[in-house]
Amino acid sequence: MKIFDGHADIWYDVAEKRKLGEENIVKKYHYDRLKAGHIIGGIFIAYLEHREGQDDEKEMFHLINSTIHEIKNNSDIFNIIKKKGDFNRGIVEEKLSVLMGVEGLRAIGTNLDWLDTLYELGFRHASLTWNEENDLATGVAGNVERGLTPIGIEAVKKMEELGMIIDVSHANEKTFWDIYNNTTKPFIASHSNAKSLCNHKRNLTDEQIKAIASRDGVIGINAYKGFVAIDSYKQNLERFVDHIEYIISLVGVRHVALGFDFCEYLYTDKKEEEINPQGLENASKAMAVIDELYRRGYSESDIRKIAFENFMRVIETILKD
Repeated sequence: MKIFDGHADIWYDVAEKRKLGEENIVKKYHYDRLKAGHIIGGIFIAYLEHREGQDDEKEMFHLINSTIHEIKNNSDIFNIIKKKGDFNRGIVEEKLSVLMGVEGLRAIGTNLDWLDTLYELGFRHASLTWNEENDLATGVAGNVERGLTPIGIEAVKKMEELGMIIDVSHANEKTFWDIYNNTTKPFIASHSNAKSLCNHKRNLTDEQIKAIASRDGVIGINAYKGFVAIDSYKQNLERFVDHIEYIISLVGVRHVALGFDFCEYLYTDKKEEEINPQGLENASKAMAVIDELYRRGYSESDIRKIAFENFMRVIETILKD
C-alpha cells in the first residue's frame, strides 16, 4: 500500500542542517525511513520558526534556497508535483512525489507578490499562519475574535486563482470560518485531529470537519501525541486510528487522510516516544496504520482513499494543467 503524508517538516529540517554545513539531508536522515514506511510522497513543508530579533524575510529566503538546492542536488529521488498528473509520474519513476508547501506566511507581511514568487518557484501549498497573529491571519494562539485581515482575504482568493492549496491547520476558528466564507474550492487541514476525541485547540470541531467535507476537502490525521489524546495511556496507534474512524463516522471516508507531522528528528533532546504515539514513533512505522485499518475490517478500496487517494483528489482538483 502506498502512503502520501500530508504534512512533513522536512524542508525546515533541510534548512536547519544546511546552516551546519550539511548536504543531501533527505538521503541521510529521511529517505530510508520513508521507504520503510511505504511513504511514496507528501506535502513537504518549509516552516518559518519565529525567533526573537529574526529577520523573517531573510530567513524565508534561506528556507527557499535550501529547499531548491536540496531538490536540485537530489533529482534522482524527487518528483516535484507542480501540475495535474505529476503524482503519477513519480510512481512510474519510483521517486518521492513531493508537493512543496509553506507553513505560515508571516514573512511576506502584506506583500502578496510573494505568492506569485512562491508559485513560480514551485510551491503549491501554504497555510497563512502557524499559531501566531500576523498581517494575514490568526493562529490558535491568537485573539479568538480576530480572523483573516482584509489583506488575508485577498491572499486566500489569490491562492485559489493561482492554484495553490489552502491549509487551515494552525488557524484559529475565526480564521477557519473566514477562509470558508471567502473561498469556493476544496481546502485541507493537513495535520489536525478530531476535537471530540482530544480537546486540544489545534484539533477540529465537528462543525469544522463537516465544513471541510462540504467543500470536498480532506483532513490529515496528525501523529503528534498531544493531539492524539490528552491522557498519556491513550497516546498510541489505536487512538490515532480512532480519529480516522471518528471522522469517517461524521463525513465519510472520502474526507480523511494521513498528515503524520512526524518531527522527532527536530528534537535532539527528546526520545521519539516522548513526541509520537506508541506504535507510531516515526515514518518507518507508517504502515502500522494500514495494518490497523485492515484489522478493523476496512476494505482495500477505502484504505487506499485514506492512504493517498483523497489527498491526490484534492491536489488534482486545485492544481492547473
